[in-house]
Amino acid sequence: LKNLVILDRIDNPAAIAELKAINPKVNVTFYPYDVTVPIAETKKLLKTIFDQLKTVDILINGAGILDDHQIERTIAVNYTGLVNTTTAILDFWDKRKGGPGGIICNIGSVTGFNAIYQVPVYSGTKAAVVNFTSSLAKLAPITGVTAYTVNPGIT
Repeated sequence: LKNLVILDRIDNPAAIAELKAINPKVNVTFYPYDVTVPIAETKKLLKTIFDQLKTVDILINGAGILDDHQIERTIAVNYTGLVNTTTAILDFWDKRKGGPGGIICNIGSVTGFNAIYQVPVYSGTKAAVVNFTSSLAKLAPITGVTAYTVNPGIT
C-alpha cells in the first residue's frame, strides 16, 4: 500500500496519526466526506483525489448505519450514498471511458441474505447493496471494474 485515503464525516486526527505510525512509508490522507451529498460533489472530491494521486486502485464503501427509526437517513447512507460513490468513481475507472479499471468492495451484511425482522429497513438496504454489487460484478468484463461485497454478521 502506497497511499491510503480516508473519506469520512468525522475528522479523527488521532486515528490518522495511529495509521501513519503503523507504516510510515504509507501516505495517509483524510478528506471530509458525507456519502449523502449529491453525486456532483462526490465527483468533484474524487477528481481532486485522482489529480493528486494519479491512480486509485480500490474503493471500500464502508459507510453504514443501523437505525430503523430514521428511515430516510438509513436508506441515504446505506444504499443511496453507496450507489452514488460507486457511480462517481466509475467515471474515472470505466474502461469504456478510457479508465484503467479498479476494485470496489461494498460493505453489505448477512442481513442482505437473511433479513432480521426487527430491522427491516436496514436489512432491505443491505439486500439492495448485495444486488447492486452483484450487477456491477457481472459488468466487470466490460467496465474493467471488479465489484464484490463483504457481508459481516452481527457485530
